[in-house]
Amino acid sequence: MTDYWLWWILAAVLIGAELVTGTFYLLAAGIAFAFGGAAAFAGTSTPLQLLTAGVLAVIGTMIAHRWRRHHGDPPLLPGLDIGRSVRVDAWHPDGTARVEYRGTQWDGVLASDETPRRHTMYIVATRGSTLVLSAERPDTGR
Repeated sequence: MTDYWLWWILAAVLIGAELVTGTFYLLAAGIAFAFGGAAAFAGTSTPLQLLTAGVLAVIGTMIAHRWRRHHGDPPLLPGLDIGRSVRVDAWHPDGTARVEYRGTQWDGVLASDETPRRHTMYIVATRGSTLVLSAERPDTGR
């Protein structure tokens, strides 16, 4: 298999992976690899192919980074769990709890140290798979 086909296959893999991530960094690398393949197709040496792909990957990554910083990440939608009530099965001395929610056991933490511990609490946020709890129902606009 000729060099340019390897470059173009790698470019297609990177661009395909970009469709899954949505960060634009893999797109920049994929386009750079496609240009590396074009350099190989033109008959340039392997070091020049690598230089072409490397320089364009760095430039493309810088452009993607600046674009992302300028446009920012899209705003997160509020979690569907926010405002839902949960039943606290057990409080631990450190302020954590075992919570029953959606038919299974979850870890819960108090939103603040001043939050009173109750049997029924409300979800105000999530941290991974841990529920952040408050004694008062948050205003979710629903």
